[in-house]
Amino acid sequence: MLRRLRSLNFYWMTGMGLLAWMLFFDANDLITQARTWWKLQQLRQEQDYYSEQIKQVERERREVMGTPRLVEKFAREKYLMKKPEEEVFVIVNENNEPLEK
Repeated sequence: MLRRLRSLNFYWMTGMGLLAWMLFFDANDLITQARTWWKLQQLRQEQDYYSEQIKQVERERREVMGTPRLVEKFAREKYLMKKPEEEVFVIVNENNEPLEK
């Protein structure tokens, strides 16, 4: 009985030591895993943001590449470019979108 108790105690202590090692001292400890997970979440958010920005730029590019008149219109509205001695006014609706497309 005493022998069995010692062996159980040995295995229990070894298991607890291994668990402590894995949680706190190993290269892939719990804190490092939490930091890595948090960084992954931030990178996924950035990926979503930049994917949406790329889609928006591609939409604008498709709109503009049609005719020279649209290129001029886009430059005037988006970058507020104008001819010398000229004023530019952009009329927008309630959704802040230009009336003319």
